[in-house]
Amino acid sequence: MGDVVFTTPAIRAIRERFPDAHLTYLVEPAAAAIVAHNRHLDELIVAPRLSGLAGLRAELQLVRRLRAQAYDLVIDFHGGPRASLLTWLSGASTRIGYEVVGRSWMYTRRVARPRALRPRHSVENQWDLLAPLEVAPPDRSAYPVEMPLDPASAAAVAHRLGRAGVDPTTQVIVVHVSASSPFRRWPAESFIATVVALAEARDDRRVVVTSGPSEPDAACRIIEEARRRLGGDRAGRVLQCGEFSAAELRALVDGAALYIGGDSGPLHVAATTNTAIVALYGPTLPVRSEPWRSPEWASEAVEAGPLPCRPCDQRVCAPGDFRCLTRIDPSQVIAAGERLLAGAARGTLART
Repeated sequence: MGDVVFTTPAIRAIRERFPDAHLTYLVEPAAAAIVAHNRHLDELIVAPRLSGLAGLRAELQLVRRLRAQAYDLVIDFHGGPRASLLTWLSGASTRIGYEVVGRSWMYTRRVARPRALRPRHSVENQWDLLAPLEVAPPDRSAYPVEMPLDPASAAAVAHRLGRAGVDPTTQVIVVHVSASSPFRRWPAESFIATVVALAEARDDRRVVVTSGPSEPDAACRIIEEARRRLGGDRAGRVLQCGEFSAAELRALVDGAALYIGGDSGPLHVAATTNTAIVALYGPTLPVRSEPWRSPEWASEAVEAGPLPCRPCDQRVCAPGDFRCLTRIDPSQVIAAGERLLAGAARGTLART
């Protein structure tokens, strides 16, 4: 999801550069909700990955559809094998992509992506693909990440929160406790300590714990233990609201006072709102994937600090103990969250 969120500033820039063009976005189902209501797009093609003969037939149908559209330009923001192949098979006269070993020949315009660009934001790296189009430079305020609010999802979330006792006077904090990769999962015990501290700080505060499909039981385990430690009436300050789709998570965060989570797709969905964010970074760097939005919207990055193994390729933990995550203390996250909440209460916002 995060990769698709990071393309949304470019979508706006392309629309401004070519106001009369027909813009189509090709995406796989897991991230389709990110761009489903994007006002800069004319068409959305959702292309699932299927196996066997069914997958082959679907892929051939997709190629026929792309070629029938007779696109003038295709930009491959992903750079993976399937994306490269579909870019080439589209038959577009101009095909822009990264220099990739063994696949660069599929593009008519190639953009370098050396390791030297690693400590640089993903949005800026993707913007390099727009250089041949002479678009405006990347700017967080002019071209923030976008995911429009889905009214149906917003209504569903409001109903669920209402049933849980949340009213307009309640201060809601969203804590997302899972990630698709073990290299980005902060320990459950750390999340529990954070949830407990935040929940017990104020009577009018409610903490909504969420998790993704990669760890469906993570939220339940953390909610159960946090409630046990809080005990009594305070246990009800940690809410059990079930699973949220990407569109529902966007709506949930939109109405919250604070979002806390690791560097994964939901963090970047949260960045499409104006809600304050505490982002946890383990093997990745804030400079590469911090919330890409106007500096007036508050966020803080919490990380373990400089380590010789950080950043890493997230294939194997060289020290073996995931120290980039385990060395992030809950007190750091709690303090960052309270600072942002206090700043919002005073009407001041700061980004650090």
